[in-house]
Amino acid sequence: MRIVPANELQQWLEQGAVLEQDGRGPKVLRQPDGRLLKIFRPRRRLWFARLRPAAQRFASNAERLSGCQIAAPEISECLWLDRDQAVSACLYSPLPGRSLDQLYRQQRQEFDALLPALAEFIHDLHRRGIYFRSLHLGNILQLPDGGFGLIDFLDMRFKRGPLSSRLARRNLEHLRGYLRRNHIEDFPWQRLLQAYGQQLAADTKG
Repeated sequence: MRIVPANELQQWLEQGAVLEQDGRGPKVLRQPDGRLLKIFRPRRRLWFARLRPAAQRFASNAERLSGCQIAAPEISECLWLDRDQAVSACLYSPLPGRSLDQLYRQQRQEFDALLPALAEFIHDLHRRGIYFRSLHLGNILQLPDGGFGLIDFLDMRFKRGPLSSRLARRNLEHLRGYLRRNHIEDFPWQRLLQAYGQQLAADTKG
């Protein structure tokens, strides 16, 4: 991984438009060329973050998703911003599309029509052994061709076989927790579960 000089980093910070930030600073910045700079600041276990930087894990997950024919951002470069503090970053081209969170809040009828397809997409992730802790509406995009893609997938694990029913339920609970935290009380949860169950039943018949 390339170590970014201080002047180059300062230029990125000054010229980039901040899309996400927290108490420790910017997390995602859009650069003038359209690429995104995603910054990873570890909170603990600096030794592990130096050994296996978050930027590399993020890029590896993107590559594995693409290998599964699941749309993900194309990573241009993995970088060290501060190696001593294990601060790493990725430069990548954004995935085109709109988040399901945005679609849900702005075009509810269109979102509701997507529920069966969304359930099929989540089931396909589970069938492929993909356990995505940050599975929620903000991290699933509807692509221009009508399919779905994923973003912000650092905390993702790939199992050797399909997820167990226990892990699949736990993963769905992550989505439900997101809905609770964001006070989305009228989400058609039972309809989503029903459509997901239909996918399971189709698997059994197959």
